[in-house]
Amino acid sequence: MAENTTASHSMDPEKDANIPELARNNSNLPESSRLHEPDLEKGEVPGSVPSPPLSYDEPKKNPDIVNWDGPNDPENPRNFSRMRKWYITMMLSLLTFCITFSSSVFSQATAVTAKIYGVSVEVTTLGTALIVLGFALGPIIWGPLSEVYGRRLPMLVCFTISAIFQIPVAVAQNLATILICRFLIGAFGSVTLAVVGGALVDLWEPVDRGIAAAGFCAATFLGPIAGPIIGGFIVPSHLGWRWTNWITLILDAKVGLVALFSLPETFAPVILQNRATQLRYETKNWALHSTLDESPLTFNDIIHKYLSRPFEMLILEPILSLTTIYLSVVYGILYLFFFAYPISFGEVRGWEHPGVAALPFIGLLIGILLGCAVLIYISKHQYAQKLKETGKLVPEDRLPPMIFAAFTLPVGLFWFARTSSPHITWVPQVIAGVPIGFGLIIIFLQGINYVVDVYLVYANSALAANTFIRSLLGAAFPMFASQMYHNLGVAWASSVLAFITLAMIPVPILFYVYGARIRAMSRFVPKA
Repeated sequence: MAENTTASHSMDPEKDANIPELARNNSNLPESSRLHEPDLEKGEVPGSVPSPPLSYDEPKKNPDIVNWDGPNDPENPRNFSRMRKWYITMMLSLLTFCITFSSSVFSQATAVTAKIYGVSVEVTTLGTALIVLGFALGPIIWGPLSEVYGRRLPMLVCFTISAIFQIPVAVAQNLATILICRFLIGAFGSVTLAVVGGALVDLWEPVDRGIAAAGFCAATFLGPIAGPIIGGFIVPSHLGWRWTNWITLILDAKVGLVALFSLPETFAPVILQNRATQLRYETKNWALHSTLDESPLTFNDIIHKYLSRPFEMLILEPILSLTTIYLSVVYGILYLFFFAYPISFGEVRGWEHPGVAALPFIGLLIGILLGCAVLIYISKHQYAQKLKETGKLVPEDRLPPMIFAAFTLPVGLFWFARTSSPHITWVPQVIAGVPIGFGLIIIFLQGINYVVDVYLVYANSALAANTFIRSLLGAAFPMFASQMYHNLGVAWASSVLAFITLAMIPVPILFYVYGARIRAMSRFVPKA
C-alpha cells in the first residue's frame, strides 16, 4: 500500500484520523464520516496518536519543507524490516509489562507493611491504589508530549524516573514515603499506556498491526496478574517485602537499558523535524523546516483537547458516559481481585503460602489470552469479510463480541462465588477465572474500540475522559476489597460483583440497537 508523508500534516492527531487504509475501506462514505478503524482489524490501538498520512502521490507544496526521500526511505518506520518492527513491538510491550507488573506486585506486601507500620490493611492497600491513580495522568500529560517530542524521549525519560522511584519505596522507613513514591511510579509509568499505542500505529500496516496491538493489550493485562504471583513468593521468603521493589527495579533497569540503546524514534513528524535540523546545519539553508515546525502544539490545544473537552463530552455524551462506567467497573474488578484471590484461597481455603495462594491467577491469565485470540480471529475473518463485502464498518459492529462477553463475565463471577466454599475442591473455582478473564479483556478492548469508532476526530478527548475515570475506579476498588470479602464472605462478595456486571449487560445491547440514533443526535460525532 502506498504510504503518505505529505507536508501538510496537522499536529492535531484528532484531525488526522482519515488515513489511506481508512479511505479505501470506507470509500462509499463521505470523507467526513469515514470510519476510523482502530486496534485489531485495522490495527490501531485505542488512545493512540496516529502517524501522519503516508502517500507519495502529492508533490511538495513548499520546497523548504523536509519530507521523505520517496516511498522507500529507510528512515520511515513503515519501511523498517519485519524483524526490526517485531523487535520494537516486543520491547514496547515489555516496557508496558514492567509498569503494570509494578502496579500489583506490592499487593502481596500489604499485610506485612500494615503490621510493620501499625496501620490497617486498608491503609497499606493505598500502595496499590495510588499507583493506579497515577495512571490517570497518562493521556493528560504524556500524550501531548509525545506529539511534540515524539515517542522515544518521553517514553525513556518517564520510564527511567518511574524506575528510580522504586528505590525510596524499597528503603522507606515510614508509610508516607511508600505511598507518595508509589503514586509517582504510576504517574511517570503511565507514559507507556499513553504512548506505546501510537508507536504501534507508526510502525505497522493494518493487517500485521492487529496482531501487534493484541500483543500489547495482552501485556497491559498480564503484567498486573503476574505481579501477585511473583510477589507472593518474594514476600514470605528470606528476601522480604522490600524486594518486591528491588526485583521490579532490576527488571525495569534491564528492559530500560536495552530500550535505551535499541529503540528508535517512530513518530514521523519528529523524525522529519530532526532531519530538517540536521539539513539546516549541513546545507546552511536556514529556511528548511518540517511540518511539525509549522504547526506546534500550543498550551491552549492541550487544555482544550485533553482537559476541558473530555469532561464536556463525558457529561453530554450518553455513549461515552455509559461505556466509561462499564469499563471502569471492569477495570476496578481486575484490581479488586488482587486482594480478593488471596483472601479466598489463602485465608478461606487455608493455602498458607502467599505464592501458592496466588497461583489461581493463572486461570485469569488463560482467560485473557483466550480473549485476545478470539478478537484476533474475529478481526481477521468476520470484520475483514464484511469490509470486503460492503466496503465499510459501522461502530456497532464492535458490539457483538462485547455483548457475548457481557454475559460471560457475570457467569464467571457467579461460578467463582458458588465454588468458593472450602468444602468444594479448588479446581472449579480456579477454572472460573477463565470466563472472568475472557470477559474482562473483551469488554475492555471492544468498549474502547467502540468509543474510538464513534467519536473519530474527537477520540483522543473521549479516551482521555475514559482513562481518567477508569483509573479513579481502578484505584478505589481495592480500598474496599478486604472489608467487603471479610464481612460478606467470598461467596456473597463475589456475587455482588456478579450482580453489578449483570446490571451492565444492557449497555452494549442498548447501543447495538439504538447506537446509530444516539450518534445522530450527538454534536461530537462526525455527520455524513
